Amino acid sequence: MIKEKIEAGKTYLGIELGSTRIKACLIDDTFSPIASGSFEWESHIEDGYWTYSLDEIHNGVRGCFKSLCDDVMNKYQITLTTVGAIGVSAMMHGYLAFDEEDNLLVPFRTWRNTTTGTAAAELTQLFKFSIPQRWSIAHLYQAILNGEEHVKKIAHITTLAGYIHYLLTGKREVGIGEASGMFPISGSGYDRNMLEKFSDAVKDKYEWNICDILPCVKRAGERGAYLTEEGARFLDADNNLKAGIPVCPPEGDAGTGMAATNAVSPKTGNVSAGTSIFAMLVLEKQLSNIYPEIDMVTTPDGFPVAMVHCNNCCSELDAWVKIFGEFASLAGMLIDKSKLYEMLYKNALGGDEDCGGIISYNYLSGEHVTGIEHGRPMYFRTPQSKMSLANFMKSQLYSSMASLKIGMDILFKQENVSAEQFMAHGGLFKVPGAAQQILANALDTSIAVMETAGEGGAWGMALLAAYMLEGSEKTLGAWLDENVFADMDKQVKTPDKNGVAGFCEYINVYRKGLEAEKKLEGIM
Repeated sequence: MIKEKIEAGKTYLGIELGSTRIKACLIDDTFSPIASGSFEWESHIEDGYWTYSLDEIHNGVRGCFKSLCDDVMNKYQITLTTVGAIGVSAMMHGYLAFDEEDNLLVPFRTWRNTTTGTAAAELTQLFKFSIPQRWSIAHLYQAILNGEEHVKKIAHITTLAGYIHYLLTGKREVGIGEASGMFPISGSGYDRNMLEKFSDAVKDKYEWNICDILPCVKRAGERGAYLTEEGARFLDADNNLKAGIPVCPPEGDAGTGMAATNAVSPKTGNVSAGTSIFAMLVLEKQLSNIYPEIDMVTTPDGFPVAMVHCNNCCSELDAWVKIFGEFASLAGMLIDKSKLYEMLYKNALGGDEDCGGIISYNYLSGEHVTGIEHGRPMYFRTPQSKMSLANFMKSQLYSSMASLKIGMDILFKQENVSAEQFMAHGGLFKVPGAAQQILANALDTSIAVMETAGEGGAWGMALLAAYMLEGSEKTLGAWLDENVFADMDKQVKTPDKNGVAGFCEYINVYRKGLEAEKKLEGIM
């Protein structure tokens, strides 16, 4: 049955370039995953910026697609030659600048960089709208302030998702959710008043106009892009994939997270947790004030969204799990990686609700929510702290959510915004119930996880590809409700009173220790 669907192209492909893994997810016309592929990679620092080279990007996408094709062959004994539609997603924001001949002018500057503080502050003042450091316009303006030579040569800027979409289709366009991480959005496109303000601020310096170098904005469901012959050869080195496949507007990982958790309608919210962690809440109205800790972005179909994005989540936690795996190996016990996570996470639930006074900071990079510029992992305890494996690992889990908690408290306490429930997805939630319960306590809100929680953004991108062909006569929210999530099971964890109090006690000490974190990054 599935083999026939693959042969007939009754499938949809989502590809997402995450921070540590590129993943492909192939779904059928019931929107269930039927095959997957992946490629592991890691960013590195070059000339002071977190980046991936173009070779790494190209090889990673091709390697991921090859992995998917191998999975299709192994499962169904068929060569993948076509799909119904394709969608590409990637980590939001960042900065890719090209000249007229499509030469990359400077290495890709990812969301992880916290080098645009001056630009973000000046643009926030100019626009009267919060501009985060990782947004494309902040990177561009900081390059202008720095007097960087490449700026005068710019013909186009885009994001990673927009770049891959261009390679596949020849179209310089991004979905509206992705566009909202490049430049503020109003209505169906970039805010014209802010475009004019930016143009006025730089008009005497450069020949280009900001309106001409940004990619076009597309809403979810819009058609018009197709896989070219060149795009097919780029994606599939084995030359089996056929050109002409419709390609939906590219989105960032925030937009695919909303689609993957059915959180695209007002008053719905989601939390995505992997290398970074972010929470998004679809608003009924705009916020009353500007907060540097909160981004205003949009859903893939244009609704306003309040977003708290934190650069650091699982990386330090993963490092500690790896260390305990090494210890187990030394002791002669070869423990499966997923089993090791399950053991450590579930054991952590038995720790003290305040982690016994053990405080951890997972800052491998800067964290704007808490004012950390570069970041250094750190943990501390007092002589009276209750040091145990459960408390230590629980502190690491708390740390993965601590910055998010601080940012979300602004929405909850200062804007009186609430959500009935957050849908959670991403690698942090693969161990059933563990991180989910801690997050419910941290946000004092029910947290739901669906069976697709581990699929993440690649699955969400495949859904957006399917929506373009099958559901564009409905709103995205209605289509997801009626066609994808109507019968899907979900597991819900509600806040535990003692757990909520314990996390608040932890956060109170955590805030006080941030000064030590700032001093540490100044001397190391």
